[in-house]
Amino acid sequence: MTDVQHPVPELMKEGDVVDLLVHQHSLIRDMFDEVEHAAPGRRHEPFRRLVRMLAVHETAEEEIVHPYTRLRVDGGAEVVADRLKEEREAKEMLRRLDEMGPEHPGFMPELDKLRMAVLTHARAEERYEFARLRAETTAAERRAMALGVRAAEAMAPTRPHPGVESMTRNLLLGPPAAIMDRARDLIRQALRR
Repeated sequence: MTDVQHPVPELMKEGDVVDLLVHQHSLIRDMFDEVEHAAPGRRHEPFRRLVRMLAVHETAEEEIVHPYTRLRVDGGAEVVADRLKEEREAKEMLRRLDEMGPEHPGFMPELDKLRMAVLTHARAEERYEFARLRAETTAAERRAMALGVRAAEAMAPTRPHPGVESMTRNLLLGPPAAIMDRARDLIRQALRR
């Protein structure tokens, strides 16, 4: 019997949850740059991708990573409480920006404020949460969390929903919000054509 090697799907390249999330933080930084450097009339699509990435990323962290940190990391509850506060503030800013739209004259100054909040939050996660997860969990645990994050992302809302930062609230309210968000995305996309 021969061992058949199957190609690793693109979504499974980051087998460690910390590597996966740090990579996503890098993508988010690039997405902010893309929105900023787009011509004023061309900001809508890069901004829509940024909104989706932030919403999906934060939901997955709230459902998978933060609860695990609370349980497995010494002092994890305090670390997570600080991150959730930052996430809620960023979601509120993102929701206001999304409602405002890239055409609004105040959009770019507000985008800069959001960028600072999100990047500060990402650095805090990497320093206070992810470094400790890497030190206090096994590689197998981090691989399992990466799978959980990918599954959560596949079902996550595509818009910010401030006030839904807990795992329980995400699991209860997330699926209906995700269905509504994704339907809204499809309608907007169809209207643009």
